Amino acid sequence: MAALQSFFLYFAALTAILIPVRAQLTPDFYDNVCPQALPTIRNIIKQAIQSEPRTGASLLRLHFHDCFVNGCDGSVLLDDTANFTGEKTAFPNLNSLRGFEVVDQIKSAINQACSANVVSCADILAVAARDSVNLLGGPWYKVLLGRRDSRTASNNDANTNLPPPFFNFSQLLSNFQSHGLNLTDLVVLSAGHTIGLARCTTFRDRIYNDTNINYEFAASLKHSCPRTGGDSNMNPLDSTTTRFDAQYFRDLIAKKGLLHSDQELFKGDGSGSDRLVKYYGYVNPYKFLTDFSASMIKMGNMKPLTGTDGEIRMNCRKVNN
Repeated sequence: MAALQSFFLYFAALTAILIPVRAQLTPDFYDNVCPQALPTIRNIIKQAIQSEPRTGASLLRLHFHDCFVNGCDGSVLLDDTANFTGEKTAFPNLNSLRGFEVVDQIKSAINQACSANVVSCADILAVAARDSVNLLGGPWYKVLLGRRDSRTASNNDANTNLPPPFFNFSQLLSNFQSHGLNLTDLVVLSAGHTIGLARCTTFRDRIYNDTNINYEFAASLKHSCPRTGGDSNMNPLDSTTTRFDAQYFRDLIAKKGLLHSDQELFKGDGSGSDRLVKYYGYVNPYKFLTDFSASMIKMGNMKPLTGTDGEIRMNCRKVNN
């Protein structure tokens, strides 16, 4: 009997070593499983951003759009199948989300570096977002890891859960609160728009119909975004579009927010989030960086799949056989 008990204790200890417990996300999840994982992600993203700086904003947006639809589970990366219509063709994502090829490259390189399929696509998105921000001048923060990948995606949920660029302040705040986020999270995560570009279709109504907009700013945008045509023409989301900084807030104060939803964060009457925008823009821009880091960690912890839930995809675009 004693020998049998000793065997079970030995087996339990061995299992604990070989199979990491995934009930809770931790920053050191891959330290023993595959220490090459995170450096591999960063190296590829660095090369991608050097080739095209816009890639950093694209990868940050992928993580956001993943987490806001049923949690941070890599579902945004799945292609359509006979069983479900995925999130890529949902209205907020269609002809808009990009960076999928970079994720494919990262996944292939990690599987080779680790000699196994041990790093989830959901974790790749979380780390890629952090590294993109940091490489473009933003903060570095510890990403919590250990997510697993979903086996399905929902086009309908993507249409329902992602805040569109025409939302007003109360709609934006309500949307974020429905995901367990607060006013500060709304303001600092929206400031992810300090990097990247937007298509004419997302800001046409603003430059022709909004009144809370700088006249010269609106006039300059109308050259590249006419009332009809030019839907895919691009404009920077803020005036330092390849540098992660607090310029986004200063642009809002000057009524130069590109998207209606961005400018809703600052109306200039002291309501809503005006105080936070002024604080981050001029009083303490460095606090924006620390608060952004905290909100990214918080968002990244939204309903992750752990333990035996989901899977670790071999190919981020499709579920395992």
